[in-house]
Amino acid sequence: MTFCLITHVPHGFQNGEYYAYSPYVREMNIWAKYVDKIIVVAPLTLKEKTAIEIPYSHQNIDFRTVASYHFLSLQSAFQTIFKLPKIVFKIYKAMQQSDHIHLRCPGNMGLLGCLVQILFPNKPKTAKYAGNWDLEAKQPLSYRLQKWILSNTFLTKNMQVLVYGEWENSTKNIKPFFTASYSERDKIAVSPRPLTGKISFVFVGTLSNGKQPLYAIQLVEQLYKNGYDVALTVFGEGAERNSLEDYIKTNSLENIISLEGNQNQETVKAAYIKNHFVVLPSLSEGWPKVIAEGMFWGCLPIASRVSCVPNMLDNGNRGLLLKLQLDDDVSQIEAIIKDENRYRAQVNDAIQWSRQYTLDVFENEIKQLFPS
Repeated sequence: MTFCLITHVPHGFQNGEYYAYSPYVREMNIWAKYVDKIIVVAPLTLKEKTAIEIPYSHQNIDFRTVASYHFLSLQSAFQTIFKLPKIVFKIYKAMQQSDHIHLRCPGNMGLLGCLVQILFPNKPKTAKYAGNWDLEAKQPLSYRLQKWILSNTFLTKNMQVLVYGEWENSTKNIKPFFTASYSERDKIAVSPRPLTGKISFVFVGTLSNGKQPLYAIQLVEQLYKNGYDVALTVFGEGAERNSLEDYIKTNSLENIISLEGNQNQETVKAAYIKNHFVVLPSLSEGWPKVIAEGMFWGCLPIASRVSCVPNMLDNGNRGLLLKLQLDDDVSQIEAIIKDENRYRAQVNDAIQWSRQYTLDVFENEIKQLFPS
C-alpha cells in the first residue's frame, strides 16, 4: 500500500534520513508499520536536528518538498499566490499515486489537502484533526473551513476524521480519538508525591502567547508571595523566551523559576515523575499530550478549560481547571495543597485514567483504520 501524507510540519534531512518534531514522527511511525511506501508532501525547512526531533523509521519514503506559505502580511500573501499552483499540483499527483490519503489538520497544507481530496471520492482517506474540534470555538477562518469540509459528507467521501473528544451533532465520518506517548511496559508503579517541603511545578510547551508560559510563572510567583515553598521548571523554546527571562530577572524569581529549553523525552519524563503539578494555561489545544503524560506519571494537571481538557480532567475531579483569573486560580491551587487526601485521590484517579491510553491501544486503533 502506498500511503500519501499531507502535512504542514517542517521537516529536515540529515544522514540519509528525514526528521521532524518527535511527537508527530512517533505517531507517524506507527501508521507506517501498515504501509509499504509513504509519499510525504511537506516543507523541508529544518537545517539541523535538535533534541525535540527524530527521524522516520520507514525505509521507503518518497519526499515531495513544497514551499512554506502563509498570509500573515501583504507581501507573503502576494508571494503565496505564485506558490499555490505548484503546491496544489504536487498534492494532486501524490494523492493520485497513492492507495490511502492521510491529512494532518489543521494547518495550511491540511487546508489544501482538504480541497484536493474532494477530487478523489473513491480512495480511502483519513484525517487527523489535532486541534480543538469544538465547532463553537473562536478560531481562524482557515481552521473553520477545514472543519466544515471534513465534516461535509457530500464533499468529503470515504473519509474517517479523527478528532479529540466527543462532540454532539457530529457527522457519521467523525471518529472520537486520542493520542499516546507510553506503552504498556512503561506502566511502572508511581504514587502521589508528599505535599511536604518544596511544592514543584513543571511547564512543557512552546514559549508562545498561545501556551501562556508567563501565566504559569505568575501562578507560581503568587504562591511564593503567599508564603509557599514552590518552584517551577519550564521546558521549551519560543518567541517569548527573552521576555520571560526579563520578567524573571525584573521580579527576582531566579531562585524559583528555571528555564531549561528544549529537552528530550526522557528528561521531560523524569520531570513528570519528580514534580507535583504540570501546568498548561493554554488558550487552544486538541488533546494536550503534556497533560496526559503528566497524569501517566502522577503529576497532577493544572490546565485551562479548552477543547477536550474538561473531559480529560473529569471536570476537575482529576486535576484543576483554570479560570485564567490569577487570584481565583491561585486559591484553587492553595486549596488542594492544603488538602493532601484530595490531592492523593486526584493523582491516583489521573494515573488510572491516563494509563488506559497506551501506545499499544493507540496502534490497535490505527490498524483498524486500514482496510483488511
